[in-house]
Amino acid sequence: MNTFEPVETNLMKKTLIVLIVLMLPASSFGGGFSKVGTASAQFLKIGVGARAAGMGGAFAAVSNDVSALYWNPAGMTALPSISVGFSHSQWFAQMSHNFAGIAVPLGSNDALGVYAISLNTGEQEVTTVEKPDGAGVYYTVSDLAIGLSYARSLTDRFSVGVTAKYIQQIAYNESASTVALDIGTSLRTGFHNLVIGMCVSNFGGTMKLEGTDLIALADVNKSISGEYNPDARLKTEAFPLPLNFRVGIAMDVLGGMDPLLESESHRFTLALDGNHPNDNNERVNIGGEYSWDETLFARFGYKINYDTEKWAMGAGVNVKVGSQRLAFDYSLVDFGNLGKVSRISLELQF
Repeated sequence: MNTFEPVETNLMKKTLIVLIVLMLPASSFGGGFSKVGTASAQFLKIGVGARAAGMGGAFAAVSNDVSALYWNPAGMTALPSISVGFSHSQWFAQMSHNFAGIAVPLGSNDALGVYAISLNTGEQEVTTVEKPDGAGVYYTVSDLAIGLSYARSLTDRFSVGVTAKYIQQIAYNESASTVALDIGTSLRTGFHNLVIGMCVSNFGGTMKLEGTDLIALADVNKSISGEYNPDARLKTEAFPLPLNFRVGIAMDVLGGMDPLLESESHRFTLALDGNHPNDNNERVNIGGEYSWDETLFARFGYKINYDTEKWAMGAGVNVKVGSQRLAFDYSLVDFGNLGKVSRISLELQF
């Protein structure tokens, strides 16, 4: 008889209760105030991967595929083999949002990954008051983030991960860039496969637009006619990145590893995330994933305290192709009056 087992079980229960209590304030609708418009690089808030999107973004503790590079780099240690993934969504106003990443386990305790995220409008024609149908000049607006991630298992239950990333925004002839860090942890408690994940995202510098369109002629003394008007650079302000603290819990309720209810063919995972951004109110994400034989998947999600986003849903299939496994996922997220956004993802595990 193991006398330590009741003590460990009680400890896990207490830990779960404390986490839930800590996350409850994030669901309050009246606390604090919104600071929308005070952070730059808003594209960094757009989640990647149709699987995570289908679960409503409740993915900090679930992160066990290539999209962990975005959600929680510590989750890379859960990958059994090299994983390559790509996701695409047609965003609002004909913008395209894309993600591509690769995660490579380095032995049994370490993993390395690299990814890129882009949001762009494509080529658009400049219009003016004099030429409302087009001036024959074209421009693009694009955002880019390139990250390098490293994760390590410190014990058989606790992992840490860090991502260093370069961020760039381009708007016609103006651009801004900076660097930032994501730092994440993942703890497997041993209590019915309860996982606790935490991640601080976008900790870094500021963004300040600079470019040739900000150069203008300056009339130093308007009382003098015919004087030389020198070039002057219009002043722009620097804005911080959208810093976010995310904490999540996930558990296999049915099937899976050490579930509450045993099942050989079925698995149901329930996840809950709390988010504390620096430019908005606290938010809560709730998600679930049902799996049949780890081949067919159905997902749902619900978001609390978001301006427009509410529910999400998704589906997926994971099949064996030769000695590799190929996963295809689809999600649909409702943005209220703005419409719905679809995402598709492909992931290949070698």
